[in-house]
Amino acid sequence: MATTQATSATAEGSSDLFADKFRKLLDVVRANRPGDDLEVIRKAWDFCLEHHKGQKRLSGEPYVLHPLEVALVLAEMKLDSTAIAAGLLHDAVEDTPVTTEDITAKFGEQVAHIVEGVTKIDKIQFANREDRQAENVRKMLLAMVSDVRVVLIKLADRLHNMRTLEHMPPEKQQSIARETLDIYAPLAHRLGMGKVRGELEDLSFRYVDPFTYDQVHEAVESRRKEGEQFLAGVEGLLIEKLRENNIKARVEWRIKRLFSINQKLQKSKISVDQVYDLLALRVIAGSVQDCYAIFGLIHSIWRPVPGRIKDFIAMPRPNLYQSLHTTVMGEGGHQFEVQIRTEEMHRIAEEGIAAHWKYKANGSPISARDEQRLAWVRQLVEWQREMTDPNEFLSTLKIDLYPEEVYTFTPKGKVVVLPKDASPLDFAYSIHTEVGNSCVGAKVNGRLVPLRTKLRNGDIVEVVTQNGHTPSRDWLSFVKSARARNKIKHWLNEHQRERAIEIGRKLLEREARKYKVGISKFDESDYERIAAEYSVATPNDLMAAIGFGKYSARQVLNRLSPGIISQPGPEHEASTDGGVSDTVKRVSLTSNADSLQVEGQDELLVYRARCCNPIRGEEIIGYVTRGKGVAVHARSCPNVQNLLYESDRRIAVEWARPADETTGRRPTYPVKLTIFCDDRPGMLKELTAIISDENTNIRSVDSRPGPNADAIVEFVVETEDVRHLTRLVQGMRRVPGVREVQRSQKL
Repeated sequence: MATTQATSATAEGSSDLFADKFRKLLDVVRANRPGDDLEVIRKAWDFCLEHHKGQKRLSGEPYVLHPLEVALVLAEMKLDSTAIAAGLLHDAVEDTPVTTEDITAKFGEQVAHIVEGVTKIDKIQFANREDRQAENVRKMLLAMVSDVRVVLIKLADRLHNMRTLEHMPPEKQQSIARETLDIYAPLAHRLGMGKVRGELEDLSFRYVDPFTYDQVHEAVESRRKEGEQFLAGVEGLLIEKLRENNIKARVEWRIKRLFSINQKLQKSKISVDQVYDLLALRVIAGSVQDCYAIFGLIHSIWRPVPGRIKDFIAMPRPNLYQSLHTTVMGEGGHQFEVQIRTEEMHRIAEEGIAAHWKYKANGSPISARDEQRLAWVRQLVEWQREMTDPNEFLSTLKIDLYPEEVYTFTPKGKVVVLPKDASPLDFAYSIHTEVGNSCVGAKVNGRLVPLRTKLRNGDIVEVVTQNGHTPSRDWLSFVKSARARNKIKHWLNEHQRERAIEIGRKLLEREARKYKVGISKFDESDYERIAAEYSVATPNDLMAAIGFGKYSARQVLNRLSPGIISQPGPEHEASTDGGVSDTVKRVSLTSNADSLQVEGQDELLVYRARCCNPIRGEEIIGYVTRGKGVAVHARSCPNVQNLLYESDRRIAVEWARPADETTGRRPTYPVKLTIFCDDRPGMLKELTAIISDENTNIRSVDSRPGPNADAIVEFVVETEDVRHLTRLVQGMRRVPGVREVQRSQKL
């Protein structure tokens, strides 16, 4: 009886909690959108209660709290009742017997379309994590083009999941947090949703790198009281000056978010005290004219820091963020940033597209401003249709979501926004694909320059083209924009593939002549059968794989006519066609624990690429080289994306089985570690002690003064695998005065 009463009390408590939260949801909707119909939200809530009844989250809470919290986030974004109803129903199709047809019948086509777009696709089985993640993002972006509310609900869903991530197992925490940093936070940034982006980044940072998170958190908290006192004094002085000059504006201040601080620390190799925008004031004015007046007023009170003035009102960012930024020097040498904007600009900066995305019952057309905001999504969708490799698409997405812009001009004065360090080729491809493909040179500000030239803000660029000119593979080494990169890859893929097919046929014919086999006796069905055995789609794909050196012509011939090749023939001669790839040499690998191997094969020559020197435990990827075998790169290697545009030359590789533990001998890999630290007595001794405690051999050590009265120490150490390296790095980061530890790819 006591147990029954306790259960009843718990259920009653949960019911009260639901009722309170649902009342809060309705209150927020009434306040933000007084004209919206609340009945659809009530119906969706009743439906949610009915179909999620009895379900629990890992925290032990009733599952229905999750869709309710997601709906509350959407209401705070000021979304319409249709979006909020869809938010309440977003898990119904996935986690209950409810179908899309059921939702259509009860709530209409629009709600059902949004729910269908948000519904997770976990039931689809992909080959690996990258495929699954990339496909998720593809579908989300495709859905977003037709209705942006799909992605806003997805972001709200991820935000609440991140807020409750402590209830997940550690390995899930890491993977979910990493995915959030890679995809969802940048997506929020690209939609201008600064508030959501900041919270997603900080929540992810806590799980992706807990040790560094604690360090940065402790450093900021130790300075918070002094910083808040300083900002309060600055705020009071500015308010007084605004009043004296009859300018109406409100002033607020903030301390920079932890994730942003850590990015600054890693990029600039500085301490928290040297982060110039750790402290920031924000001034929200009534008009653009007032913004510029306040800008001048601030510079009359405090001395501006050279090079830190940015006008994003005249030149908005691609996500339509607008603001004036300046960094000034206060009393005591304190630097702080000031952002000046109007109320409308502030709403867009905080809430992004959600701040002004209006859905009306009469289905009024989307404004030109909203179309501009979504133009980049349409470009991404266009590019992904040209890509067959989801890993390539995901890499493109990561590059494109976080651009640093440079503003250039055509000779007629049209503004062309490009990524930082973009070249004239990026400019050419932004004009038109054919202009890029036929580009042979460029004039920047009236002077001829090399195509590798890095463009700067304000450059006037004129492209020089020549009929019949075609893209070069070398272009991939310096173009920066996703559009240019993908157009070049697309052209190279098409033309390299044609050559590979031709070379593959020649190699097969030559092998057939060597064994006196009549190649004409095989028909299309024979080639289709062998293509299926090699898991390629068509006979042409099989010939391309032979041409690239992925499969040997002798192997294919032996499968076409088993038993014809009874004795091993002479080794293939190198291709003399000047083709895509020479035939790859085959050798037998020893059972050495240091060996790498192609998955399912042990006869290919495999070696670690020098550009990244992967170590055991890292995710790796193989690339069939010209006559040298298979080069194995770490998946994080910066050269991988340049190499893998020819998907036919990629091959799955794996670490060979480790050596017998009883021998006591494990292979080691040289790794270069660079430590940025305080220049103090005993630092080198403490670092070497950490290495010694891990039974690690030091091959070399070098130290030199750093640029900010600090020191840079470089070790080359022998590591066994990724876990061993992680222990070393974490141990060094715990040494007082160590600011950052980085692994250098090259030795």
